[in-house]
Amino acid sequence: MPITLVEAALLTFVLGCALGAALLEDTLAAVMAFAAYSLGVSVLWLVLQAPDVGLTEAAVGAGIMTVLFLLALSNTVSPDADRLFEPIRWRTVALVGGFVLLIGATVPALPAIGDPNSPVVAGEVSQYYLANAYAETEVRNAVTAVLAAYRGFDTLGEGVVVFSAVVVTLSVLRREVVA
Repeated sequence: MPITLVEAALLTFVLGCALGAALLEDTLAAVMAFAAYSLGVSVLWLVLQAPDVGLTEAAVGAGIMTVLFLLALSNTVSPDADRLFEPIRWRTVALVGGFVLLIGATVPALPAIGDPNSPVVAGEVSQYYLANAYAETEVRNAVTAVLAAYRGFDTLGEGVVVFSAVVVTLSVLRREVVA
């Protein structure tokens, strides 16, 4: 299934932001490019019908990380930049380009989004969860049953990471206000 115009535009935006974050020498501009990249990735996750991943990326990547980067930047002295972009290291470009091509070669093997015959939807595990989620967990929503009951430890770990990030951010912000 070919990508849609919206997906192509989002991929172009994300790639441009990633290049900007990597190549911009001005640290503030690089942080802003990173924030835009993270926000673009979160929107891309929403388009790909993974709202939980998209919301986490928006909260942690575009939100908390950007605040922490800006706070760190405000507490450091930035040297005056004579040039706008960092010099390009061609070996690194070749290595990253090869990795992107390798990963990109796997994309045609992926099932179409929402394909009812995809292994994830039609597989034994998915069918088991859909058939038994309510009986085993008494939770009416199958996604909530999987996240809360079947993947409880994983979800707890994700919650601890997000909680820790929020606590650290608030403590840094409080220190900034007090100082």
